[in-house]
Parts: sequence; structure tokens; C-alpha cells
Amino acid sequence: MSGQTVPADFSGHMLDLDEDEDLEVFSKNTSLADGDPMPNSPSSMVNQYRLEEDEEQQDANTKDLFITVDNPESHVTAIETFIMYRVVTKTTRSEFDSSEYEVRRRYQDFLWLRSRLEENYPTLIVHPLPEKFVMKGMVERFNDDFIETRKRALHRFLNKISEHPILSYSQHFKVFLTAQDLASHRKQGPGFLSRMGETVRAVANSVRGLRNRPEEFSLMQEYVDDFSNKISSVDKVTQRIIKEQREYLDELKQYSPTYTQWAGLEEELEEPLKGVASCVERCSKETEEQIHHLSEVLVPALHEYVLCAETLKAVMRRRDNIQAEFEAKNEALASKKVDQEAGFYQRNDVATH
Repeated sequence: MSGQTVPADFSGHMLDLDEDEDLEVFSKNTSLADGDPMPNSPSSMVNQYRLEEDEEQQDANTKDLFITVDNPESHVTAIETFIMYRVVTKTTRSEFDSSEYEVRRRYQDFLWLRSRLEENYPTLIVHPLPEKFVMKGMVERFNDDFIETRKRALHRFLNKISEHPILSYSQHFKVFLTAQDLASHRKQGPGFLSRMGETVRAVANSVRGLRNRPEEFSLMQEYVDDFSNKISSVDKVTQRIIKEQREYLDELKQYSPTYTQWAGLEEELEEPLKGVASCVERCSKETEEQIHHLSEVLVPALHEYVLCAETLKAVMRRRDNIQAEFEAKNEALASKKVDQEAGFYQRNDVATH
């Protein structure tokens, strides 16, 4: 963002347009936002994604909570099919009764944990979960690649929480990691009327608006909105590229056998045609590897940035709601104080006369 300073701890953390609008973002005569460069290129985002993993390995000696998500198992019932993941926890923390736990959790349990953390710590950034439904352009639900991608995302989610100085000590987090039966704990959450009341208050606060939002939060809001728009465009264009590459790959796979058959019918052109067939086959393999790299490495990293931006925007909204509610209570208190003082003076006047 030109001419503006973004907090260092914020910038480090860091959908629907028409297809033509997506591509305009990357046209030669159009900058991303009035000449501003992208905060990160796709390649640097992947590198940063990997760098963070390397840093996690370097910090292993100072950690006291180790969590692994693995061994996904499919469960089929009369009404649904879902995947259960094994969550293994090893810890040296004194508040845990044991040094090692092993539980089974499904995606809905992870959602429960994240919602409880957001309710108890509304101004803290809780790392995003992978979406419930498959992203556009990704593999089918319950496909092995999809399950593996989700497993890695869930593993990353829990480890991000375990490294947080406040969230990692949440009682809900401890229950998630240790309780064999989570159903009884999930029933203890806020009721529907309580959640509805919070929603009504949030809407009322948003309508009332803020009078004195600190400038640092205004700058942060402007930055994250701008970043979110840019990274969402990159994410969508990347998925379009993958789709087009897959169509191109399908055509290449049809061409190679055609040239091979043609070579068998033309003795004089046999060697050149076989050469073309071999070249097409190599192009096919390279394209397939490129698609795999984009789908398995770049897209998850890009989409995590998208989800992180949305998470931060939600935290900013909650912060604004808290401030708006604080301002409203201050105004009500001041008004009540004025009324009390007016009544006091009226009583004094009556007593004097």
C-alpha cells in the first residue's frame, strides 16, 4: 500500500469476479491496485509456506506440545459418509494428566473447536480450517488426493494453535486433544438463542457504526481488503490455468497414439512420425507434472492466504463490534449521569424555594 506503513506482525500473516475481470488484473496495462505491487508473488508465497514449515522444525526443541494428524478412515452410516482422522498428542505440560493421547476426530469436531476458540477469544486470529466442500477445480470429495490435502491442512491448523501463547492453553483445545468422547462436550456450547442474541447485537453495532476507530486499525482494514481482492484473483486465475492445462493434457493424450498409428501406415515417414509421437508423449508427461505441482503445492498455499485474509477481516469486524458496543454503553452511561445530575439540581431548587 503506497505511502502507508503496515504493522510487521500483520503483513507476515498474509470470490467472485467475472473471468475477464480476473485476467485484467494481469494484463500489461493494468496494475493490481494503482501501481502497487503484489505483497507476494505465487512462487514467493510457496517459498514462504515452506519456510514456515522449516521454522517449525527448528523450533521443535523449544516446543512442549506435539500434535500429529494422520491415518484417515472412511466411516459409512445410514445417513452419511465421513472421514475420521487420528490425532496424536505428545506433551510435557503439567496441566495434562498424561504425556500422550490418541483420539479420533472428524471434520465437524475441528469446526467445533474453531468456533469455541473464536467465541472465547474474539479478537485473536484463529488459523483457518480447510473448507467443508471441495474448492472449484480441486479433486472430488473423498478422493485420496483430497483426503491427503485436507489431512495436511488439519494438521497445520492444530499445530498453529499449539504454538499460540494463549490459544494453546484453552480448555476447549485440551478437551479436543484428550477426550475420547467429544459429543458430551460439544453439547455444552452456547444455545441457539444465545448465538442469535450475539448476532442481533453485532448487527445493531454495525448499523450504529464507529465514531473513533484508531487509525492503525483503519490502515490494517484497508490493507487486508486490498490484499484479499488481489490474492483471491490470483487464486481464481490459477484454478483457471489448471483447468485449461487439464484440457490441453487430454488433447495431448489423444495425439500421441494417433501419430504412432500413422507411423505404422507410412513407411517413408515412420521415423519422423514416431519422433513426433515421442515428443507429444514427453509434453504430456511434463504437463501432467506441472498440473500436479500447481494443484498440490501452489493452490493450497494460495487458498490458505485467501482463508487467512477472510479470517482477519472477521476478527476486524468483531473488534469493531466490541468498540461500537463500548461506545454505546459509554454514551448511555453519560446520558444517565446527565439525567441524574439534572434531577439532583431540580430537587435542590425545590428544597431552596
